[in-house]
Amino acid sequence: MNSGRPETMENLPALYTIFQGEVAMVTDYGAFIKIPGCRKQGLVHRTHMSSCRVDKPSEIVDVGDKVWVKLIGREMKNDRIKVSLSMKVVNQGTGKDLDPNNVIIEQEERRRRSFQDYTGQKITLEAVLNTTCKKCGCKGHFAKDCFMQPGGTKYSLIPDEEEEKEEAKSAEFEKPDPTRNSSRKRKKWPE
Repeated sequence: MNSGRPETMENLPALYTIFQGEVAMVTDYGAFIKIPGCRKQGLVHRTHMSSCRVDKPSEIVDVGDKVWVKLIGREMKNDRIKVSLSMKVVNQGTGKDLDPNNVIIEQEERRRRSFQDYTGQKITLEAVLNTTCKKCGCKGHFAKDCFMQPGGTKYSLIPDEEEEKEEAKSAEFEKPDPTRNSSRKRKKWPE
């Protein structure tokens, strides 16, 4: 395709331009589209063909089809220009831009850049769990995080609602001891 002249980006359409192109080749990973006005082709990756998942691009387009595309990226790599196109942000019937502010494209790019695989890294909590506070002598926190004042009152955790319910149930099942004299007087209500 290269006729001895170096490729330049000058004769390519501007970024985010919408145009109608012809499908030149279909592969497993996408379709190459002829860009009108220049001899360059751009790739519509299968993730940019539809808002739905596309496993086989050949089910969506065929060689020779006219499709509306939006130029979403262009970069120079090894003295070659790589052009990225998208079909899913353009209405295929009218050519209308479905993403005029390029929000969808920016979100996908940000998601692709920010993804990192942390599965190989282990998180160890031993350093905090095995510490003993120098203020109160309790385990599991540092002195700077301790809420107890030196020589002050020690506080315990508030019991959960479930624990309170269990205590209340166990108190209900205890029968009053008949030998124990109840010193409580019953209040008489007016009739």
